[in-house]
Amino acid sequence: MLRLFRYFLPREERFFDLFARHSQTVVQGAEALQGMLRGGDETPVFCQRVNQFENDADGITREVLTAVRRTFITPFDRVDIKNLITSMDDAIDQMQQTAKAVILFEVRTFEPPMREMGTLIVESANLVGRALPLLQSIGNNVAMLTAITEELGKLEGRVDDLHDIGLKELFLKHRNANTMDYIVGAEIYDHLEKVADRFDDVANEINSIVIEQV
Repeated sequence: MLRLFRYFLPREERFFDLFARHSQTVVQGAEALQGMLRGGDETPVFCQRVNQFENDADGITREVLTAVRRTFITPFDRVDIKNLITSMDDAIDQMQQTAKAVILFEVRTFEPPMREMGTLIVESANLVGRALPLLQSIGNNVAMLTAITEELGKLEGRVDDLHDIGLKELFLKHRNANTMDYIVGAEIYDHLEKVADRFDDVANEINSIVIEQV
């Protein structure tokens, strides 16, 4: 009877499968966001893709949180698992907020710094995807995990710089023209910056896990 009961318990390895699925969805969301920032008539299509991937990520997040409650032995602390998956989900949630703003204001053209921010967001998503499998054997991967999280921090800093540069250029472009164009552009810049901030949160969660496990 005990053997049967243990058979139905989620296995420890399942968490890493779920992390991998979620990170792949985040990458797909970031790539759709990048496609959206190219602008043109296909912009709404890419916005819809971002929304779909965000919905998929929400479903995986729920699976992780359910598994945490039902699993006796987890690969690391339950709070760390919750914080990690939540920070990942926050990143794609913020992508969705960006897409919603684009749809709301019917934006079809994007400034060069916005497109560059999109590229850096894809890089950040891919770095998270590289880091998660390494958590299965943290002791052997401390150096690589540290390097990845440091790179995520650098990317977040570059996005911050582009945010400031973009806002300045936007102000100069529209200060004698349409104020609404500046407001809309500034909102998009702010959403994109927040996506990078959320990836920095993911890096911090990974660092926290590494520190506790080593």
